[in-house]
Amino acid sequence: MKQENRETTAKQLPKTKMAKANLFQEIQIPNQKRLPNSPPFPSVLAPDSTLMPSLSDFISAIESQKPRLESLLHETGAILFRGFPLSTASQFNQVVEAFGFPDYPYVGGGASRTKVVGRVFTANESPPDQKIPFHHEMAHVPEFPTKLMFFCEVEPRSGGETPIVLSHMVYERMKEKYPEFVDKLEEEGLLSNRILAEEDDPSSAIGRGWKSIFSTNDKHVAHERAAKLGMKLEWIDDGSLARTTVGPMPAIKYDKSRDRKVWFNGMVPSYTAFGDERNDPTKTIAFGNGDPLPGDVVYGCLRIMEEESVAIPWQKGDILLIDNSAVLHARKLFTPPRRVLAALCK
Repeated sequence: MKQENRETTAKQLPKTKMAKANLFQEIQIPNQKRLPNSPPFPSVLAPDSTLMPSLSDFISAIESQKPRLESLLHETGAILFRGFPLSTASQFNQVVEAFGFPDYPYVGGGASRTKVVGRVFTANESPPDQKIPFHHEMAHVPEFPTKLMFFCEVEPRSGGETPIVLSHMVYERMKEKYPEFVDKLEEEGLLSNRILAEEDDPSSAIGRGWKSIFSTNDKHVAHERAAKLGMKLEWIDDGSLARTTVGPMPAIKYDKSRDRKVWFNGMVPSYTAFGDERNDPTKTIAFGNGDPLPGDVVYGCLRIMEEESVAIPWQKGDILLIDNSAVLHARKLFTPPRRVLAALCK
């Protein structure tokens, strides 16, 4: 093949050839984790190096290859799309819509977020000097989002990665190292409680006020919406503060589709990081029977998560698709600017 043919761009390709071109090439990049007898984690998809697809080409490829993408996501737990022509929140929203996953409204979550456009909102807006530990999104409610999508609109000056870790690996290592603790956790589950202000507190990683959490200014409506999420809601002091109690909730789930147990709970972030002037983090989470958690084991779990995790530096235009039932995610400290957007899917 002549050099000029190899360098043919998408703009020069007829529509029929572009439609047949494979825009999703599996590539390998630094920082991927390689497990025995398993594909690299996460999978990384990029356009063929001879092509420069347009946004509409990217969207068409998602729509036509959705079964393949869903199969790959099920196999690996996370897919990073890199090198595609995205730069704005509106374009990301088009990509979210192209996947066709039902929307998951962010009701009941404690992180401060701002709606941007369509189904897109900001990722956790807590200050850049606050690390966000590994968690499954909305693990504290009965019906959690099954898929998460993140988009890098502005890459960080430094740091700010979104580390991910396979939940079943965390479970297996915890079961091996702390068998009695895990047995009790499976038997008792976890009980969590949190005190909420009326308005949002941007200085806290869990600073979303009860009005934002339940999308209402009406306390009666807030009670109803809390109940639907499996939360007990009560008013304290002069009624400007609210206490939510959830559980006992299972801390270990069985992933039937993959025939394995997964570490599905918010123990580590609640105990190690999610505190503020209203909440002592070591008291916001306990065994389901009320017994306190042993701090050494909680921090041991955090170390395991960090050891097993993957942290790929963000590049502008990256999209990270995560299976929330199989993978935990976190956020590292960063030097601004950084703007990562998100969408939650049922």
